[in-house]
Amino acid sequence: MWMRSAAGARRLGTAGALAVAAGGTVAGALPVREPWGLWGAYGSVVTTAGAVVAYAGLTLLVPAWWVYGRLLARGEGPGVRYTLVTLAWWAAPLVLAPPLHSADVYSYIAQGAMVLEGHDVYAHGPSALGPDSLGADAAASVGGNWTDTPAPYGPVFLLLAKAVVGVTGGTVVPAVLGMRLIAVAALVLVAWAVRGLAVACGADERRALWLAVLNPLLLLHVVGGVHNDGLMIGLMLTGVLLALRGRPLTGGAVVALAVMIKSPAALALLFIGLIVVRRGEGPLARRLVKGLTGPALVAAAVVAAASLLGGTGFGWLRTQSVAGAIHTPLSLTSDLGQGVGLAARALTGAELATVKGAVQTLGLAAALAVIAFLAFRALLPWRGRPALDPVYALGLSLLVLVALSPMVQPWYLLWGTAAVAATVPAGDSPVVRVLMVLSAGLVYETAPSGHTPPYGFVLGALACTAALVALRRRPASPVLTAPGGPPLPPGRASASR
Repeated sequence: MWMRSAAGARRLGTAGALAVAAGGTVAGALPVREPWGLWGAYGSVVTTAGAVVAYAGLTLLVPAWWVYGRLLARGEGPGVRYTLVTLAWWAAPLVLAPPLHSADVYSYIAQGAMVLEGHDVYAHGPSALGPDSLGADAAASVGGNWTDTPAPYGPVFLLLAKAVVGVTGGTVVPAVLGMRLIAVAALVLVAWAVRGLAVACGADERRALWLAVLNPLLLLHVVGGVHNDGLMIGLMLTGVLLALRGRPLTGGAVVALAVMIKSPAALALLFIGLIVVRRGEGPLARRLVKGLTGPALVAAAVVAAASLLGGTGFGWLRTQSVAGAIHTPLSLTSDLGQGVGLAARALTGAELATVKGAVQTLGLAAALAVIAFLAFRALLPWRGRPALDPVYALGLSLLVLVALSPMVQPWYLLWGTAAVAATVPAGDSPVVRVLMVLSAGLVYETAPSGHTPPYGFVLGALACTAALVALRRRPASPVLTAPGGPPLPPGRASASR
């Protein structure tokens, strides 16, 4: 059957991506004002029809990705080159589409205009731009609470946004396409880093690329939605790869650039340090000091230099918590805090915000405790089990951080998924299955317009259920090794070329 072949999956996925882009042209996160008239608003009937087409496209793309992965898990799929070409086929239709499933790119453009005009982007939101500003059209398209929210991003990303606004004059269509060009470059960087890490970790390159970059969640939100998380992931993994290749200080510097996009990348410095410790010689205490201070000091110097030379200062340090004030339904600790806070207010008159904030803080403390344990497991054997691969431990740590954060968006799953993917053996593992199911469901959580409608959660739950049923009916080949365990036979490595 054609749907049991890689070629059939490629064609089906391409058709799905084309439908997502076509539907998004009329139902995507369209700008409020757009002088060229290319992405103008349409009536409700056309917009609804476009949304249906876009959702239908997702419902082709996700099964295509799933089938492709099942073929690879059974050792029946094609090589790395075919997978990369498939990635190009699936990503290409999204490149010229308007922003899909998110309006965040308008914030990026507006913030770039603010930096260009000398506004303090860490004190004010896009609403600070006047009607005659270069980013005025983009600022008008920023959604909801984000209009008055200061930028939580580092100076390096703001300088990139500033450059895009400077080149395009802030005109919405070319500015969005300029930001998407950066997103496509990030996609290439992620693919390169994941493949390099897979080789270094003795994993299956094809499976790593499939889970990390062929993933519909990444295509939808990094290419389609133009989120800067792709650039953060690409730089972060590149830094870890450099450390594995014996250049931990350079790796620390590159991770610092990732931190200057989004701060969660700083977690990679801990595991770069553990890579140095594991490869060093001499007393453990001396290796720990060397491993945990060297890359971190280099990263701190790069961060300080970027903050000073970029002209935006260190204001990003105080804006890291601003996003947490906005409730997102995917945050377990925010949902729990909201429920406990409402109950406490009814029973004792306690402040909802105080109780909710306490629960969120406890969630972050729990995440840090789990991350500390994973770092320990990446350093030493435990209960007769070998130490974890540091890259795998980094991926798990990022997933834990996201799961217990006060703000969670669907694309945050990609932070840890990319690192875990680089350690995927030829078969499956429980973690990989969980990531498969979540990736299949979370693509439905946001509408093409960027809003989060209630039916998005219904569609996501249905997709997760279908994915679980598919896993039970079509089990993959058994796991050949656990991350950190003995290498796979040489024959497996040759099959991935």
